[in-house]
Amino acid sequence: MPLGGVLPAGRARVRGLYVHVPFCFHKCHYCDFYSFVDREGRSGAYLERLARDIDWTLARVEGEIETVFVGGGTPTLLTADELRTLTREIARLPLARGVEWTVEANPETLDREKADVLAAGGVNRVSIGAQSFDPRHLKTLERWHDPANVVRAAEVLRAAGLSNFNLDLIFGVPGQTLDEWRADLAQALALSPEHLSCYGLTYEPNTAMTKRLLKGEFEPCDDEVEAAMYDATRATLAEHGFVQYEISNFARAGRECRHNLVYWRNEPWWAIGPSASGFVAGHRFKVVPRLGDWLTRAGDDSQPVVDVEAPDAKRHTSEALMLGLRLMEGIDATLERRAVELEPGRAAVFARAIAGGLLERTAAGRLRFTHRGALLANEVLAEIV
Repeated sequence: MPLGGVLPAGRARVRGLYVHVPFCFHKCHYCDFYSFVDREGRSGAYLERLARDIDWTLARVEGEIETVFVGGGTPTLLTADELRTLTREIARLPLARGVEWTVEANPETLDREKADVLAAGGVNRVSIGAQSFDPRHLKTLERWHDPANVVRAAEVLRAAGLSNFNLDLIFGVPGQTLDEWRADLAQALALSPEHLSCYGLTYEPNTAMTKRLLKGEFEPCDDEVEAAMYDATRATLAEHGFVQYEISNFARAGRECRHNLVYWRNEPWWAIGPSASGFVAGHRFKVVPRLGDWLTRAGDDSQPVVDVEAPDAKRHTSEALMLGLRLMEGIDATLERRAVELEPGRAAVFARAIAGGLLERTAAGRLRFTHRGALLANEVLAEIV
């Protein structure tokens, strides 16, 4: 169905904008995002459709957009001229004066020309997919880049004036030791990033990584070793001045990813591009997850969408709980009270988690994970939600 048939009439206020660029030069085995190797040269058609969707969006959003995140896929697989077009189109939207504008980058596809284009176009934050500095672990992940190019990518970003960058790292890779993970952290810190996202490897359904695991091609990382890696991450980054503000995310003061905070605080954002998910006027939706379908116009000139969820107080509260508890600040008493009113059984779940040392109350009355609880966050959240 077209997005125009989903949203209520009139303009909607949103805090953020997510733009999905689906093109990759190789599909990493752990990745479950919509991305593919485009053998049909459709980047030009993608940009043309993007421009039309931005035209439609201009008539539907109200106020200023405070955060932009261009993800993928590999946005920096686009040529410098294509990136110039991409940034020019996005800049037509009502962006706030202090907008945080992030673009994801693969170290193999980022050079000085592209970095200059991004900076000139208004981008002020870049997220580099480093994952590991160990070639052996990159091979396990089927991540095709030379670790030396992560260093080079950081250098070209700084030369272009883009010193605010994030590094994505993955721990718990099969065969990885605690010392090897410490070495990854040390090499990442040597590049002086403003932000680090450190994720434990997850085996998402239907990914090549999960299929290899089920075939017995490797053994997953031991739970105790993975827990030790997480502990080492928190301790090491704290020693180097990073503040943990979310279960997997660490930043220097004032450098938290404002766009991701829009998600975790359950605030509204617009979405453009195949498979991009949005949350507007209480409605959740996903743009059709195939480039060809997205390129074919919907009936009212808006994006075709699937998985539409109309506003629902009970579901909204569950989502706010699940997302808010991921933040180190936790949730406030108002949300906790509303959650219990809608699902009285949650009171006992909260009480057990507090008694078990998984949740705690702050002096300000907020409910948040303890250090131990953060290690078991998925299990605790599943019971709560």
